[in-house]
Amino acid sequence: MSEVADMVLMELEEKMEKSENSMRNDLGAIRTGKASPSLVEGLMVDYYGVQTRLRDMAQINAPEPRLLTIQPWDTSAVSAVEKAIKASNLGIMPNSDGRLIRLPIPELSEDRRKTLVKQVKARSEEAKVAVRNARRDGNEAAKKFQKDGELTEDELKKLLDDIQKATDKHIADIDKIVGDKEKELLTV
Repeated sequence: MSEVADMVLMELEEKMEKSENSMRNDLGAIRTGKASPSLVEGLMVDYYGVQTRLRDMAQINAPEPRLLTIQPWDTSAVSAVEKAIKASNLGIMPNSDGRLIRLPIPELSEDRRKTLVKQVKARSEEAKVAVRNARRDGNEAAKKFQKDGELTEDELKKLLDDIQKATDKHIADIDKIVGDKEKELLTV
């Protein structure tokens, strides 16, 4: 294949990977009833007037399946971290001893599980739309290169086919990730 086709495919793969990884990160923050540091590590804390990610200012552990512990490196930030957790929509109340914050993860109700599954599906649709937009951009770029004489008709046909295969692969990956997350959410 020509350099132009390789460049179009490489750019396309990069965009699709970003969409998939972004969705994977977003799904990691959805609470499943199990303690996972990814649940809180992206929370923004007002730390001396600066919005700081929790993972950048504290150690986050899951010592038990239903417990997260957060230990800020600066003990004066404990109250700010507690405030950020309460302000988030996690639905978890922090317990603190002044140095260590404990987050007991409660069981999810059936209604809450179904709501979370809907959120997961909505986020997966956003990721699929982003993948399809990348496909559209790749197809347009390929057709433009063919029109400009940088690709032959046969190279264009092969490139469009490769673009569709990449799209199908990433959409299948997204479906698998979502299926796994749904299974995790619905398992009691």
